[in-house]
Amino acid sequence: MRLLNLFKIAFKAIVLNKMRTLLTMLGIIIGVASVIAMLAIGEGSKESIRESISAMGSNIITIRPASTSSSGVRPSAGEMQSLTLKDYEAIKDQATFLSYATPLVNGSGQVINGSNNWPSTIYGVNPDYLKIKVVDLQSGSMFTDSEVKTAAKVALIGQTVVDNVFPDGQDPIGQMIRFNNIPFKVIGVLEVKGENTFGQDQDDVVIAPYTTVQKRILAIDYINQIMASAVSEEEAPNAVTEVSEIMRAQHKISNPNLDDFSVQSMEELISTFSSTSEMLTVLLVAVASISLLIGGIGIMNIMYVSVKERTKEIGLRMAVGAKGADILMQFLIEAILISITGGVLGVLLGLGSTVFIEKFLNWPTSVALYSIVISFAVCAVTGIFFGYYPARKASALDPITALRYE
Repeated sequence: MRLLNLFKIAFKAIVLNKMRTLLTMLGIIIGVASVIAMLAIGEGSKESIRESISAMGSNIITIRPASTSSSGVRPSAGEMQSLTLKDYEAIKDQATFLSYATPLVNGSGQVINGSNNWPSTIYGVNPDYLKIKVVDLQSGSMFTDSEVKTAAKVALIGQTVVDNVFPDGQDPIGQMIRFNNIPFKVIGVLEVKGENTFGQDQDDVVIAPYTTVQKRILAIDYINQIMASAVSEEEAPNAVTEVSEIMRAQHKISNPNLDDFSVQSMEELISTFSSTSEMLTVLLVAVASISLLIGGIGIMNIMYVSVKERTKEIGLRMAVGAKGADILMQFLIEAILISITGGVLGVLLGLGSTVFIEKFLNWPTSVALYSIVISFAVCAVTGIFFGYYPARKASALDPITALRYE
């Protein structure tokens, strides 16, 4: 009963000073809204990164050349020529955690059709490539293993290439294009995929047999990378370990620190980008939390003013029997009510902000329940922490001195 009366007294005190209370809450409201919005942006970006990378093929394993030091000289990874078709054959024959694998070579150049031309990238792969990348054909068909063996001049093209070298709407299937003056017959058009997480246009590609690209475009006998697909996302770590062991055996490497290759799964890539996103989120939340600190200082300031203004009231209550603990509880409840109410309004503003950000700024957001729970917890702690000292000061007043206060 006594606690209920203290709540009523604290509530009346807040209502009697509406404008001052609202201004006090403002720091809490802005702080809570900022924290919720920043966490929502952080969580949204992490989910967006995971979805975008998974859309590229969540089970993908990539094997690339890695830079190693030789006689004190360390060339760039791009200059390394340590991957060969024998490595691909060993991985294909020995790996048990992989479902598909393909060599991959790539180069840049001009795609030409009559008077139309477009700068693009050609990827040399085998027929498993579409299964690894989880890409379907919009029209036409994939080249065959026999066309890979004979280095046939056939190609699949993305929609961006279609739009730029066949601008009149002509069906590209069966038509001849040139890539760096080498003629290719278009046998398929890839489904539209749009931009990936890194802003790269996934439809601006030409895909051909890797043997054709090796011999006729790049004139090389090594491969740029090997791309494979794990049997499942859960087995991707085992696939990475297995492929690494096969590659070390191929390259006669006993010390992992001397690996002249790197094996990476998409899960590792997702983890890397998620970690970066989490760091940025923590930074944003830390900045937003400054508003909560300012709001807490505002509560302390107003409670001090309130104690000064109500000194006679405090003295009168003590004179008629109120104990110091009652006065302490009254002002502490008042501080907590201000803080919690500000927290509720802040949560509503934060949720509204995330809707605005997603709808009008097109930023991915995801409101996590824990961000709301944390906000309320912080509000309660803020009210107690910053309200305790003024409340303690009020409870320690001498009744006679308080009654004489002018």
